[in-house]
Formats: sequence, structure tokens, C-alpha cells
Amino acid sequence: MSAQHQVEIVLVGRASENFWVLPKGTPKAGETREQVALREVSEETGVTGRILGEIGSIHYSFARKGTRFNKEVLYYLMEATGGDVSLHDHEYDDAGWFPLTQVPSLLAYANEAELVTRAAAMISARG
Repeated sequence: MSAQHQVEIVLVGRASENFWVLPKGTPKAGETREQVALREVSEETGVTGRILGEIGSIHYSFARKGTRFNKEVLYYLMEATGGDVSLHDHEYDDAGWFPLTQVPSLLAYANEAELVTRAAAMISARG
């Protein structure tokens, strides 16, 4: 890949705290996994895209008001087709584009960094 065509990834978070994560969200009734991913990326980042492939999933649990939740988040490799990060919703303070090579060290969670490493391999394989 040439320096002219450096791959970038859009992240969401709080720039003031240097807290960055991959966009994700919860399905609405009747949505496919792909529809959820495309909608959530668009809402949280302001960027529209198309799915190129499935990267993998992350499983985690958390407690809220005394109830334990187990969650699986499925991630997709996407290509931006439009939009602008200035159009992101209120869920995060900031959305921004970052060079692929820097993203693993910027992400707040190691399991997301591993997904980005897998995505980089997928991108390299695509040529």
C-alpha cells in the first residue's frame, strides 16, 4: 500500500481524555446484524459505509443496577461511502479518523486492538 493511500479508521470517544473505542451498538427489533452495524456506525461516527467482511466478535459482561448482562459485539470491516465525522451523534463527544497503524495503541481496550490487527490483515489481503 502506498503512502499516498494510507488506510484510516474512524473511532469514537473523548479526545480530551484520549479515550477511543470502535463504534458499536444495540439492535432494534427486526434488524439484521449487518443493518445494526451500518446504522450504529452512521449514528455514532457520522460516516456511512458498506460492509466488506466480518472481522470477529467480542464477548463481555457487565452489571447495571444489580443485573448482570452478557454481551456479544460483532464487528465488520467497512469502507466509507459518505458522511462526515462532524455529523456524529451525542453518544460520544468526538469522532475522528486515525491512521490504521496508530489505532491499536490508541484504543482503550486490548480486545478492540486485536480486532483492528485482524482488520489490517484483511485489508492487506485485499491488496
